[in-house]
Amino acid sequence: MLTKKPVVRKAPGASVLRFFEMACIVPFIKISWTGVSRLKEFGEVWKGTFSEVAKGIRPSPIREILSVVKEPGMISFAGGMPAPEVFPVDKFYEGVHVMKEDGADLMQYGTTEGDSRLREFLAAWQKPRLGRAVGLDEIILTTGSQQVLDLLCWATIDGGDVIVTEDPSYLSALSVFESHGAAFETVPMDGHGMIVDELPALLDRIRASGRTVKFIYTIVNFQNPAGATMTVERRKKLAEIADRYGVGVLEDDPYGYVRYDGEHLPSLFSFDGGGNTIYAGSFSKILSPGVRIGWVIGARSIIRQMTIFKQFSDICSSPINQALVYEYCRKGYLDEHIPNITNNYRVKRDAMQSAFAKYLAPHGVKWVTPEGGFFFWLDFGEIDAVELAGRALEKKVAFIPALPFCIDPARGRRYGRMNFTYSQPEVIEEGAKRLAEAIGEMKKGA
Repeated sequence: MLTKKPVVRKAPGASVLRFFEMACIVPFIKISWTGVSRLKEFGEVWKGTFSEVAKGIRPSPIREILSVVKEPGMISFAGGMPAPEVFPVDKFYEGVHVMKEDGADLMQYGTTEGDSRLREFLAAWQKPRLGRAVGLDEIILTTGSQQVLDLLCWATIDGGDVIVTEDPSYLSALSVFESHGAAFETVPMDGHGMIVDELPALLDRIRASGRTVKFIYTIVNFQNPAGATMTVERRKKLAEIADRYGVGVLEDDPYGYVRYDGEHLPSLFSFDGGGNTIYAGSFSKILSPGVRIGWVIGARSIIRQMTIFKQFSDICSSPINQALVYEYCRKGYLDEHIPNITNNYRVKRDAMQSAFAKYLAPHGVKWVTPEGGFFFWLDFGEIDAVELAGRALEKKVAFIPALPFCIDPARGRRYGRMNFTYSQPEVIEEGAKRLAEAIGEMKKGA
């Protein structure tokens, strides 16, 4: 049975998230006080049972803002959703014959490790990226790659242990890590990813303070939220530092195959000869988030421990979904589909680049054009991004200011994340125009 960690902390940046929520989201959400009153009468007993983690945790502002962006006329750059028009509905539907052929087995509990056929496919498919063939005892399937984060924490984190992350970093990862009682130390980023040269001094300081670093978390390709890609030289250096210090690394790669420009880079995993790196992948961005299938590859020792915790967590991921995904991949459809995704998203990326150059650059806004992934990361300079997000909502355009992604709030007030994959080019153009109007009004009022 899973047990609570001995040390708990509030969710990352809880006060920051609350500020953003109150400043930008709450004014646009209509609350039914009748419903609230009924909730206070029904189920009141549970309020006194909430854990310390539950008392401190805040909802994801990205999830919360989805209720806002459904308003008529609202343009959303806020989420991170794939474009629905690229979902391969017809070809995926072709696989439903497996229910007639193997339905009795598929509707039963499956193995915790996951469908061996799909794991064999992934091991072969990822061999060029990983640099070697991996065995089936080095890979398990998960309920989305988000579960990888949770399982790794169950397997490694005791209260107060340190996770080293990029700053900014993936919001949901930070929430998972801190819910397990982890503390954070951060390494800043530039346009080429984590500034790896700063790692050794940081690791030395942490150890000198008597604390333990359990792993380093990084998104090396088209990072969420910053859109940056770590250079090959930095990947090699990070692998060398991890080996020298005896520290594990979680390489989270949900966007790696969604590249628009340049050549695919070798994974961090491929430079690791000591088994220090765990690689996490997902079908969410290259097929569909609805299938809820991710995977994790690593040394047998850590994969075995994560498998045990998955047994306790959800027993197994859906055998039906795994079989459908395998059938889709087996026919070669995944390799056919990825160019469809990248061609669609490249047009939208270029549309956002052009719109920002036209409307935002004259206001001094800066950015680095992402070579892949889902996001632009804007530097608004002296403009407060949280205030701008509120003003932008008044003009019916939504984006996420940087603060929820930043462990150090001081780094975050000037930046904002913009998603380009979901909206059509003409909508992107209009959204950039409205955003520029909001910036202009802020400057006039300064």
